[in-house]
Amino acid sequence: MLNIVDISKTFNPGTINEKTALSHVSLHLRPGDFASIIGSNGAGKSTLLNAIAGSFYVDNGSIALDGKDITFTPDHRRSRVIGRLFQDPLRGTAPSMTIEENLALAYLRSAEGKAPFSRITKKDKEFFAEKLKLLGMGLEDRMRQPVGLLSGGQRQALTLLMATLVTPKLLLLDEHTAALDPGTAEKVLELTRAIVAENQITCLMVTHNMRQALELGNRTLMMADGNIVLDVSGQERAGMTVDDLLRRFKAGTGKDLDNDRILLSD
Repeated sequence: MLNIVDISKTFNPGTINEKTALSHVSLHLRPGDFASIIGSNGAGKSTLLNAIAGSFYVDNGSIALDGKDITFTPDHRRSRVIGRLFQDPLRGTAPSMTIEENLALAYLRSAEGKAPFSRITKKDKEFFAEKLKLLGMGLEDRMRQPVGLLSGGQRQALTLLMATLVTPKLLLLDEHTAALDPGTAEKVLELTRAIVAENQITCLMVTHNMRQALELGNRTLMMADGNIVLDVSGQERAGMTVDDLLRRFKAGTGKDLDNDRILLSD
């Protein structure tokens, strides 16, 4: 499904601000894989997602999705088959547009056979309302209201729906619950679980919560210094604890994980 081979990225090369963000990263995700990524700030987690989404082109290596090389495919074309959520609930939606209009934009961008400026039919609107109802937030009764009036949790749930309204080949989640209060974050995570499982979406999720990294999905990755230093799944992962992850991180990098946000997360 997703095949990343030996990609690297250095920002500001040849300057005092030179920074190698990714160093010879390789990763293969099978169809239906749900992999969680954890690591300290600057480990390369978000940079990896940006590389996959096409926010920049990598310096070397290749990225293929569903058998097609997308290494030099522009980000706007990748967005038709790659869904994405960010940490900030304000990203991913147009606040001055209505819920219905935001859903229409997402639908027309991703749906096969739909031109970008096609008209939304009554049947399409009924489809939007049915999907909104599944969120359990009453948004199906507020479709004409601007998105800017929604709470952070409602907006993130809407963004999740927009990213999966037409099932993407890959879903990228970049700490998409980190800015929400604990109760709302748990609800959005449950929605994420349900939508990913129901549609069998291949998913890559960045999280700072080590417990979530072991409980969500079927694989756990750890990154450090721009590379993947741990990739566990199956029976090996099923029996792992947070302490096990910390020990494996030290064994793979030669140093302790030093990040209070991760270590203190529940």
